[in-house]
Amino acid sequence: MMFSFTSATQDRYFKTKLLQLECHFTWALRKDDADLTDVLNRLEEQIELDLGKKAGVARSYNLIAFVKYLLGSSQEALTYLQKSVELTKDYRGEDSERHLIVTYGDLAWLHYHTGDYTQCESYLGKLKDIREKFPTKSTSVHYPEVLGEKGWTFLKFSQKHYDKAKECFKKALEQEPDESEWNAGYAIALYRTETENSSPEESATIQQLRRAIETNQDDAVLKVFLALRLSVYKKFKEADDLVEKALEMSPDSPHVIRYVGKYFRNQGSLDRSIALLKRALDRTPNSAFIHHQLALCYKKKKNNLYYTGSHHSKGAEIRRVRDQCIYHLEMVVTLKSSFVTAMSDLALIYGENKEIQKAENLFQNVFKMIKEKNEPLQTLQIVRFHYAEFQQYSNRCEPLAIQYYMECLKLGTDTYDGKRGANNLRKIAERRISRNPKDGEAFGILGFIHKEKGEKCQAIECYEKALTFTDSDEFLSNLCELRLSLQ
Repeated sequence: MMFSFTSATQDRYFKTKLLQLECHFTWALRKDDADLTDVLNRLEEQIELDLGKKAGVARSYNLIAFVKYLLGSSQEALTYLQKSVELTKDYRGEDSERHLIVTYGDLAWLHYHTGDYTQCESYLGKLKDIREKFPTKSTSVHYPEVLGEKGWTFLKFSQKHYDKAKECFKKALEQEPDESEWNAGYAIALYRTETENSSPEESATIQQLRRAIETNQDDAVLKVFLALRLSVYKKFKEADDLVEKALEMSPDSPHVIRYVGKYFRNQGSLDRSIALLKRALDRTPNSAFIHHQLALCYKKKKNNLYYTGSHHSKGAEIRRVRDQCIYHLEMVVTLKSSFVTAMSDLALIYGENKEIQKAENLFQNVFKMIKEKNEPLQTLQIVRFHYAEFQQYSNRCEPLAIQYYMECLKLGTDTYDGKRGANNLRKIAERRISRNPKDGEAFGILGFIHKEKGEKCQAIECYEKALTFTDSDEFLSNLCELRLSLQ
């Protein structure tokens, strides 16, 4: 029942009620955190591939509705939310109410934003009825159905929210430890966030993937995820078996094929990977993920051709493979304009193709996007490494290459790109010293590498040698700082 309010009081009343809800409108999903067109493409692809999984389709409808709202299409948003309600009621039946909490919250917010306060009040009433019918122990305890949908939303919206997704699934599992959907979500969230451990036994991702497979026997994608993670620890026998089982279970699923393609690429079976990925692309031609995987295959194939035998005799084949790589990377950037690491890959290969200015312009756009979108440091490190490679090998500007390898190393020495940056810096320094044993700057580079890695004594030794041959305030300052830290 609507109350008689002044306009300002009415607005305050609804805003207070709405802010207490758990739904897409209250989960801090910012427009700038994601490429909304790409989110829509991925969700629509997911719906097409998951027609048998009605829970996933209903969740996708909810997120599509919110994205449509962000893009200014409130009527389309309303249509998708209504479809979600109908689908949930159809397959959940009497058990649908708690699964509709997020959808009803979104509907309340959407009607509020369109000025339909009667409908807004109606959905607030439905939510009140659900809370009274299913009371929780305290206001801090959320329904697992809500936590689960929140987790899936964070996973699908942006990588910036992966850690929050992990926490949502973890809390949902505390209430329903055997729920297959939350186990799968938690496994995927861990897969995307966990760094490598010293052994597979210590890996929370591997443990959770095994648990998720127990509760999702028919999910072939989880098997491939486990295979990919086991291969990191060289557990190839089990990994190969899992991949074969996944292909037997879902031989035509683009979801399965694209991750199997990634597995084969990692194992060096490039032609097999390319064949599988092309098969998946026939079904989902607008998949930025598959185009990116194909680009990585052609990049690896190009590098193999270049480093095996005389690359002069294989020039035509190298150019053909490079063109394929460029084509697929350009498709990625077209389909997903926020995919900055793919843009960085593309800029690097433009440089290899002697399109220096084109590469430089694209790199500068990437750096600008990283700053504007506040991308994770891992992304910045990858791009700095690529830009250093571009300066070293394509633009032939060693001072800038050294500068950006150093900037890369400052963001972490134990990461994949941090290790590569340190290795390239060391090679530059050692080459220069072999040509000129009195190259003070080269010894300073070695000092910097040791300093960043926490190897203080080696760093001091290198900086002392550097100052023997060159007068540098920076080297002196670093040396003094290191000596003080050892006192």
